[in-house]
Amino acid sequence: MKHIFRKGTDLSKPTLLLLHGTGGTEQDLLPLADRIDEQASVLSVRGNVLEQGMPRFFRRLAEGVFDEEDLIFRTKELNDFLDEAAEKYEFDRNNLVAVGYSNGANIAGSLLFHYKDALRGAILHHPMVPRRGIQLPDLTGTPVFIGAGTNDPICPAQESEELKSLLENAKASVQLHWENFGHQLTLGEVEAAGKWYRENFNEA
Repeated sequence: MKHIFRKGTDLSKPTLLLLHGTGGTEQDLLPLADRIDEQASVLSVRGNVLEQGMPRFFRRLAEGVFDEEDLIFRTKELNDFLDEAAEKYEFDRNNLVAVGYSNGANIAGSLLFHYKDALRGAILHHPMVPRRGIQLPDLTGTPVFIGAGTNDPICPAQESEELKSLLENAKASVQLHWENFGHQLTLGEVEAAGKWYRENFNEA
């Protein structure tokens, strides 16, 4: 998978896995990583699927309707890639925190839904529920931040609540943060995610 790896100055910190939204690239979320933890290593990945020329992490059948078969395949592909990248770049595979926006947040959510130890934690900006009707792995103690917009036309408020509830039922520790905006990523939401990250991952 196309990606950028940037080695951090403090290798005890989590490696930040950056996952862009539809039409984005591996460059998009790099400024976000600096706001969250400028000492952490960064692995920023580009989605392998194109939708009308726009990179995505998995196919969809329509707005808000995922191609479930492709989602499962692409989630495994990403999980396997993370195993390989950890070996190649010598970062701790068990100390990976995803930072995803929109489509990137959905594939990060799908990693949590399908693989018990894929992520140590996740910041999900405007995610949807990746799949319904499946048994989630035991996510005891896995911290998850969900950033949501009260007027988000793509991801309605009840979708964010449902995702929170599914993750909590799998024993993840979830914080749902609301902004009175739509689907865009706001500075307030980014700052709230950074504060949450420091509370959960800066073991002084």
